[in-house]
Amino acid sequence: MARKLIKIDEDKCVGCGLCVTACQEGAIGIENKKAKLLREDYCDGLGNCLPVCPTKAITFEEDNSEPLACGCPGTHSTPIERKATVENKTPVATCLAQWPVQIKLVPVNAPYFQKANILVAADCCAYAYGNFHSEFMKDKVTLIGCPKLDEGDYSEKLTNILKTNDVSSITVARMEVPCCAGIEQAAKIAIQDCGKLIPCRVITLSTNGRVISY
Repeated sequence: MARKLIKIDEDKCVGCGLCVTACQEGAIGIENKKAKLLREDYCDGLGNCLPVCPTKAITFEEDNSEPLACGCPGTHSTPIERKATVENKTPVATCLAQWPVQIKLVPVNAPYFQKANILVAADCCAYAYGNFHSEFMKDKVTLIGCPKLDEGDYSEKLTNILKTNDVSSITVARMEVPCCAGIEQAAKIAIQDCGKLIPCRVITLSTNGRVISY
């Protein structure tokens, strides 16, 4: 399955850097005074960089590279071992403890927040890391969001949750891409503004399914 990637015409590029600022994924950089796609695996194909380019040097092209062992159409820096086959239909137990899970939808005074260990996770994490349920969601209340696509800031909602309830700890799970910094920042602001000492750790996952920091 092909996916869209940006293509930069260096002859047209004037090196203004507007595309670098527009790319929330951090996929584009400036090299030798020209814009360059530095990380293909970071490019989301949404094209936020296209309308800001004054010389129309950026276009889309189809990436028709062969799928990897993991089934992804793009390229990974290291191969990912596929641990399950389509024929293996053995159900895997979910570790989801409550519903809803979207940060914007959970009620602030829900009883499951009392004495809870909370996982605040970027949406993509559960898809990037195969054992996300068993390793990170187990025995936690899970809250998810996407700081790039969701409107507004999560920090106020998270602050109210921490103020209203006796929360035991917070774990933040995010991807390595720059746009995910928003969910980490929101959690840290909430801990600071709630007026309580709440332990917090941050787990960062790479785009090819590895734990970078824990």
